Amino acid sequence: MQENAKVQKAPLFVGDDLALDFINSEFGVGPARHECFADDDAVLAWLKLAGVVPDGIDAAPEGLLELALQLRENAKSLVNAARHGTSADAAVVNHVLQAGRASKELEWDNANGSFKVVRRRLHENAASFLEPIAQAVARLLTDTPLDLVRQCEAHDCTLMFHDKTKSHRRRWCSMAICGNRMKVAAFRSRKKGE
Repeated sequence: MQENAKVQKAPLFVGDDLALDFINSEFGVGPARHECFADDDAVLAWLKLAGVVPDGIDAAPEGLLELALQLRENAKSLVNAARHGTSADAAVVNHVLQAGRASKELEWDNANGSFKVVRRRLHENAASFLEPIAQAVARLLTDTPLDLVRQCEAHDCTLMFHDKTKSHRRRWCSMAICGNRMKVAAFRSRKKGE
């Protein structure tokens, strides 16, 4: 296997935010780099795991992988730019928001004896599948204090997370993935110095 080759791996949902989990669908560095999106079906499987596509949908639309990769890169650049107080082009996120937008219809609700507005998601094109992700990116960038969006402090981890802890002192993507490993390494380093 090539050193920089991306290996498909099961997704990690440690970001405490849908947009960050989507960005985290590619993680690691060097030979430990992992890619969750190998093809259209892998993207569809991720969207199902994330709970944004109903289980009854079994066929991924053509171009889902290509648009997902573009959206992930755009989302990553937007988050990084916003964290550093700079601007970035939101063209892909805006395209998905527009092209994947759900329709709204007025419908009678027999249970309540009144009308209600029903939002109907289309599942016809790649943008309609990815629209919930673009919505999550927009919410993250507009509703979340970006000083609480962090990257794992482990030297070989690229995962990002929204620190929702009460003390806002979360340092690792996950204690099970990086926290324990980094604590053991620090302990060994201290013991070696004694």
